[in-house]
Amino acid sequence: MKEKIKLAEDIVTAITNVRIFDGEQEIKERVVVIKGAYIQAVGSNAPSEAKVIDGQGATLMPGLIDSHVHTDMDGLRDALKFGVTTELEMMGRWSAKQRKKISEQNDIADLRSPGMGVTAKGGHPTQYASKNWAFRIFVRFFFPSVETPEDAVKHVKKEISKGADYIKIFIEDGTCVGFPGLPTLTDDVVKAAIDESHRHNKLTIAHVTTFDATERAIDAGIDGLGHLFFDRAHTPELIDKIALSGVFIIPTLVTISSALGNSAAILAADERVKARLNPEWLESLARSMNVYPQGNLADVYTTIRALHAEGVDILAGTDVSEPTPTLGGLAHGASLHHELQLLVAAGLTPIEALRSATSVPARRFGLTDRGRIIPDALADMVLVDGNPLVDISNTLSIRSVWHRGVELQKTPADNNQALNAST
Repeated sequence: MKEKIKLAEDIVTAITNVRIFDGEQEIKERVVVIKGAYIQAVGSNAPSEAKVIDGQGATLMPGLIDSHVHTDMDGLRDALKFGVTTELEMMGRWSAKQRKKISEQNDIADLRSPGMGVTAKGGHPTQYASKNWAFRIFVRFFFPSVETPEDAVKHVKKEISKGADYIKIFIEDGTCVGFPGLPTLTDDVVKAAIDESHRHNKLTIAHVTTFDATERAIDAGIDGLGHLFFDRAHTPELIDKIALSGVFIIPTLVTISSALGNSAAILAADERVKARLNPEWLESLARSMNVYPQGNLADVYTTIRALHAEGVDILAGTDVSEPTPTLGGLAHGASLHHELQLLVAAGLTPIEALRSATSVPARRFGLTDRGRIIPDALADMVLVDGNPLVDISNTLSIRSVWHRGVELQKTPADNNQALNAST
């Protein structure tokens, strides 16, 4: 008689002898048991039927969440290679069929999306159409824009009817992105979009890169800021306003650094990155945007410290999209690890930085089934060599990734990297 094949939901895996960061803190337990797509137990003995993985010398963390991307299927695939199990998109067009396919696959990261963002006619990001003929055609015939509060309400309703998870609103005059003088939404249009979103119980996230746009978004009642302003230093008054509003911030330090002219060439040259990205992405990662060289990264770091001191939730995100010359310095998956490093450089502890890519975005975006290593959470996890709670760069030393309980198949390049790391 042939042996009965186990169904996926019956497969049990135990990761033992491992340091565990549960999304909030390091815990004393050293065993995690997975059954099917979920974490069955934390701290118990390995069941007799379990496949046992010895995690000696490694740290087990929740799957990482990149809270600001613009992605496609290849981007989702690259993200997962780096332990990013969820990408939160901040504008894109996904059909219901595509989103259903994503939700059923274990070899790509999961996705949440606002659909198309609320922007002014000729406003950000339509300026990039001049660099891309396909985008130019799309902008001319299909890209939605709004001019009145009534337009904003209709747009929000339409995106929610199509399955938007939250709503993105652009308040961008182009100053910091290399296109000064872009049309922007008026305050009453921004307020109408926010109010309509809230009527449908949807979060609102504002694209802002300037001090003034940040104030406008806060005054209108936004829930989150998709970037940190970098046109000037902060003031105590603005920090107080942000803190009192209860908003969260996705600083996207990797994007700001690139905009200021700093490349990510060192990251691109790291063997732990080279093993997982194709040459086109590595070349793009090694460049920079250099659209606002007059900016000051030290001022940005000081703002991060001031916000953090006031208890503002900081979420790790990258704004990665595609490997084009105008968007250099970024790559799916890899850049989130860079973001964690920059957050630590700005003043967060490694544990605080890791929270910004696990439990904090899960809490702020209502993703109650992920971001933690606790019983009944999705088995989205990443096992890394070393201790990233002490040295944040160890997050790149990836040994294994699980998505919905399925371990990501290692490539020959991954195996070579592991061999090199052990010799």
